[in-house]
This record gives sequence, C-alpha cells and structure tokens, in this order.
Amino acid sequence: MRLAIFRVFPALIAAAVLLMALPASALQPATGKVILTIGGNVGDKNTSNAAAFDMAMLEKLPQRSFTTMTPWDKHPIKFTGPLLRDVLAAAKATGTTIKAVALNDYQSSVPLDDAQKFDVILAHKMNDADIPVKTKGPLFIVYPYETKSELRSTVYYERSAWQLKSLMIE
Repeated sequence: MRLAIFRVFPALIAAAVLLMALPASALQPATGKVILTIGGNVGDKNTSNAAAFDMAMLEKLPQRSFTTMTPWDKHPIKFTGPLLRDVLAAAKATGTTIKAVALNDYQSSVPLDDAQKFDVILAHKMNDADIPVKTKGPLFIVYPYETKSELRSTVYYERSAWQLKSLMIE
C-alpha cells in the first residue's frame, strides 16, 4: 500500500503544478449565442482567433449604469452594461485603436485610450430593459455624455456604435 502511494504522489504533484500554471482568468468559451467578438491584438482567446462573448459572460462583468441625453433620443435614457475597459481587459486586448463594427456594417474608430479616460459602457439595457436589435441592440457603445462637455460632440457621438457585433483591436 505504501509503495502505491509513493508511485501516485509524484503524479498528483505534477498535476497540481500544471493546474497552478494555468491562467486564473482564462476566458471561458461562450455557451450561449455569441453577441460580441473581439479580434486583433487579443491575448485571451476562447475561439481559434478571437474572444467571443455571449450575454451571460458580459453580464458577469461588473455592471455600470448612468442616465444621459443622446442626440438620438428626446429624453434622458438610463444605460446599463459593463465598462468597455473591463470587456477589453477580459480579452486581454492591447493596442491603440478599436474598430467597432455594427450589424449593418457601420464602422467607427475608437481610440483605446477612451476606454481608460472615460467610463464608456457596452450597454445591453436601456431604461432597465434589454435593447432589441430593431432599436439599437443588443449592444451599444455609450459614453457618459453628461459628465464632460467635450463628450457632447460629433466626435464622440460617431464613436458610439449601436447594434455592435465586433471589435477589432489594432
């Protein structure tokens, strides 16, 4: 019996070392419908060439809400979703530019620095309701326009892609 333990013990130690060497924050595969793909300079991929997120994965990230006016609506709207910087961190994205692509192929270029300088969110809720594709969903890049006058400009409005489907990090 004692001899069997000495034979198994080294294998158990080796397995434990291998498990400790795995990154603790490895991006798990999406189990639901993928609604966001992040490609390009991504360090943590869960597909062969990108980081793919389903809604449950985005909802597991810390959520932020703010209410702001937009140039597309007549009344202030409450937006909720994870911070863009948290989503990028989950994918270990690095670079200088984010190319945001919408379902209708609209594209905007967002400096990666915006995610650090401002509390930009990937909204999946408007006024506490899921955002349907027919309006601006399922995801909408939203800046906290009310927090700084510089954000209430065409430059930032054009970066606010709705019906977002992918981000390419360059």
